[in-house]
Amino acid sequence: MKNIINVTGVHTVDFIQGRKGEFRAVVKCKAGFFTVVDLKDRHKTGASVLNGFKKGALQTVEFKAEGSENWLTVFALKGKKVMLIDSDILADLEVGTINCYFLNTNLYSQMQYAAVKAKTWACKAFVMNEPKEVVVA
Repeated sequence: MKNIINVTGVHTVDFIQGRKGEFRAVVKCKAGFFTVVDLKDRHKTGASVLNGFKKGALQTVEFKAEGSENWLTVFALKGKKVMLIDSDILADLEVGTINCYFLNTNLYSQMQYAAVKAKTWACKAFVMNEPKEVVVA
């Protein structure tokens, strides 16, 4: 498991723990009410769920591990504040996803990006980004 560096203070949980399973999301539709979307085969990771909806639509993501009957909340948004997020999602979360979908929330932080040496939108936002060697032939 990658070491999470979290200077934003966003509350983390550890429910996914690298297990396979299903995701479902609570989203706000155009008409203004909330609906549940089952994401059985479309998304393999929690981070891919976060950028699978229009900006402002996603409210909650739940995870059910294989062999379990219980749905656990792994991402929760209340207004403009992320109340909790799973550490597996944080480990895969990229700067571009935050900048596109969660710019006005507490996930967005230039101090956070500096702490993990993020230089581009493709960099991870909560794990250390190591410089890559460029081989010139």
